Amino acid sequence: MSYPFRVTDATVDVLGVLLSGDDDLYGLKIAQAIGRPTGSVVPILRRLEGCGWVTSIWEQSNERTGPRRRFYQLSAEHAAGARALMAERRPAPATSKHVSLRPGWVSGR
Repeated sequence: MSYPFRVTDATVDVLGVLLSGDDDLYGLKIAQAIGRPTGSVVPILRRLEGCGWVTSIWEQSNERTGPRRRFYQLSAEHAAGARALMAERRPAPATSKHVSLRPGWVSGR
């Protein structure tokens, strides 16, 4: 599948967090969730927003101290594309009924 942005591991990480369903996602929170610096996460969010995959709004509340936060959300029309990209780049691990914890040991004995 072709995407209107460069697909990197960091981009896939960001999309994974955006797919989590959390409504309170801002740059620092996303960066901390994926263990990447904000200096790489924020440009990815801007690129995704530029091509319409992400929408954002500035924090309106003045109740907290510190700079205003910009909240990001995956656009509804691109959620299926994000899920497809995640499945393509991060396939679910295969499950096995038999798990060998150490060589020569068979579970269930």
